Amino acid sequence: MRAAAVVVLAALLCAPATPATASTGWSVDREYVYLEGAPGTVFEDRFSVTNPEAKPLTLRLRLPHRARATSPWIALAADTVTVPARTRAEIPFTVTVPVDAPPGDHPVAITAQGAGREAPVRVSLRISGPRLAALTVEDVTYSDGQIRYSLVNRGNTTLVPRLSVRADGVFGTLLDRPARTLPVSLPPSGRVSLTEKWPDPPALDTVDIRLGVTAAGAAHAESVLSATFVPWRLLSPLLLLLPACALWLYTRRARTPAHHHRRPARSGA
Repeated sequence: MRAAAVVVLAALLCAPATPATASTGWSVDREYVYLEGAPGTVFEDRFSVTNPEAKPLTLRLRLPHRARATSPWIALAADTVTVPARTRAEIPFTVTVPVDAPPGDHPVAITAQGAGREAPVRVSLRISGPRLAALTVEDVTYSDGQIRYSLVNRGNTTLVPRLSVRADGVFGTLLDRPARTLPVSLPPSGRVSLTEKWPDPPALDTVDIRLGVTAAGAAHAESVLSATFVPWRLLSPLLLLLPACALWLYTRRARTPAHHHRRPARSGA
């Protein structure tokens, strides 16, 4: 394996002059970088930043601080880069995959920040080897017309989940939503909390709320929440009357003459 080489920030390529008044701000030429290989591989790649302004642009480059050891695999030549006016600068980077790196997807992002905004360059790194698609649905609750739940990626591949929702009560099915793709991309070990609207639950019923989640690669998970719906607003006045009724019955019984409760004496033979 050849050693990881950190390429010097270079190649300032002149671009056609652009009037400052027509400028739309600096930009990166690549939003996504896809890399795939075996453990021990060294990748070299780059992206460009274009500065159409009439003055130099200084950008800060940073990597996320995460527990997973993907960010340290990426090496940048410097933490900052200055792009001259009306110029494009190429920013190279190196990704060195450890020989003991686990297989699967290892997403990370390089963020360029400057002039009051930032732009991420997402690096999607896939390490060859056995792939495991595993997904769980957790922490399911219901309140205020919302079914709340969390999805957790327990495998080593990035998942795009599909969700189905079903609610069955004592008298039949109350809700039946077929599976649909969620606008979520879950990386390995990723967790996301979501909500599903159900504004018209039954007034009085015991319901099993069933969430089913699937994803490519045979990932499948299901969670069932049992919920009891009671019209407390209607029952509350009646519940408040119960103590008063009990007191009235007790008082009435206490005021009833004692002879009303005696059996008449039986005459002797």
